[in-house]
Amino acid sequence: MGSEDKYRSFIYGDGEKNTQWRFGSPPNYDVVNKLFEEGRTHEWAKGSSEEKVQRLVKTFEMEIFHKSNPEDYKIINSTKFRFSLNGGKELTIQEIGKMGGGYNAFLQTKLPKELRIYDPKQETFSTSHELFTTVFPRGFALEILEVLSGPPRIVYKFRHWGFMEGPFKGHAPTGEKVEVYGMSIFHVDEEMRVEKVEFFHDPSQLLSGFLKGPLTESSVSTASASCPFLSAGGAH
Repeated sequence: MGSEDKYRSFIYGDGEKNTQWRFGSPPNYDVVNKLFEEGRTHEWAKGSSEEKVQRLVKTFEMEIFHKSNPEDYKIINSTKFRFSLNGGKELTIQEIGKMGGGYNAFLQTKLPKELRIYDPKQETFSTSHELFTTVFPRGFALEILEVLSGPPRIVYKFRHWGFMEGPFKGHAPTGEKVEVYGMSIFHVDEEMRVEKVEFFHDPSQLLSGFLKGPLTESSVSTASASCPFLSAGGAH
């Protein structure tokens, strides 16, 4: 195994030797760490509240996305954990698993099915992981912009960004930066384990960036074949 990640805990070491990894092995963040270091707007001092929260959030996201057995979580209190997006229904770890994991939880939508750029109900752990690692081959970096209050109720502002260097559901890559800004509240226990997360962000910040890429010929042909108006030469 490698050495501990610079920005995340609980990936390597004896404490993880029996960890069940969703994709077969511990994740390697070298590429996205480089993207993070090149694009961050703040370099927080080690030991500062911002650096500690940044490590907490990055570790939280790593466990949610890559550890398949909640019993292997170290930063998350899996028995008490609840997650909500934009003030919506609180979800348990088990419910997040049933809906297909992290991406689907973060991209929940109330839009009608026909208007969904990304439909969480149609995606699984595997398909969503493949989709976003294809769109963002260098990863989707995260930085903490500001910490507004400390534990046990940590309130912070964040920024996620990546470059659309791969296709998204028939849309060609643009190479452009796609950014998401938001705010979150982490409720932690005395051991700094996460018991509850409230995320606030607009998923369209992410998804609308993917639509800037022109549709490829194959995807246009598929759409035409499935639409009687288009295949007949007409338009909606």
